[in-house]
Amino acid sequence: MRQPKAQASPLPEAKPDKVITEKPMPEKPAAETAPAEARYSLKAFVDQTRDRDLQQGLFELESSRMLDINLNGEVWIKMGAMVAYTGNVSFEREGLLEQGIGNLLKKAVTGEGARLTKASGNGSVFCADSGKKITILNLNNEAICVNGNDLLAFEKSLSYDIRMMRRISSMMAGGLFNIRLQGKGMVAITSHYDPLTLPVTPGNPVTTDPNATVMWSANLEPSFKTDIQLKTLLGRGSGESFQMEFRGNGFVVVQPYEEVYFQSVSS
Repeated sequence: MRQPKAQASPLPEAKPDKVITEKPMPEKPAAETAPAEARYSLKAFVDQTRDRDLQQGLFELESSRMLDINLNGEVWIKMGAMVAYTGNVSFEREGLLEQGIGNLLKKAVTGEGARLTKASGNGSVFCADSGKKITILNLNNEAICVNGNDLLAFEKSLSYDIRMMRRISSMMAGGLFNIRLQGKGMVAITSHYDPLTLPVTPGNPVTTDPNATVMWSANLEPSFKTDIQLKTLLGRGSGESFQMEFRGNGFVVVQPYEEVYFQSVSS
């Protein structure tokens, strides 16, 4: 009897060869690939540096060192910080009794460093301060203390108070005050380069150079101390010879730069 043919087993499917696809190289911006004549043209410069509406609200950073205030009402800015503006804006120096007789007396001691200008109207106000880096903070019923020289601008919804630092008889005027801000609103502070925040906890105080101290939480009350030994070794009357000590629970912000505002009278 004829045997049936055995069915041939199906051949295994051939696996397709692995396809290697090269990732496309990112295209360079047109400005970089353009001929030198176009890349460095006046039009290219204007296009790259022109003001742009970033839709970020009242305060927005045109760059890390230029603040754009989209004004529709009133804000406080540091006197001398306005570099340009557009629109219908007026500027008024802070009135002597604007914040009460207490601040008036403090201004008489602190000098020009604590002076503010009120910007009113509608438009864009561009502010900067010696090319320092700008940081925007949104306070939500919180309070901070800022070195008077490092405050750039803040909303009128925030209340402020000038506070004198201790041991003012040992120092020269010009960096002896800080400004306490409290409430809900935006504030812009400045620092030389990137700021560093140090936590302050009970039992772990933080000591800083006053010339490098930018800001701290308002519940902390700094005290001053003098390192006589270090002052003798350094042979100078500013910087590390005077120190600020923070105790409690909060934070303190310093910058990697020393602005000489505190100085011993005897040096």
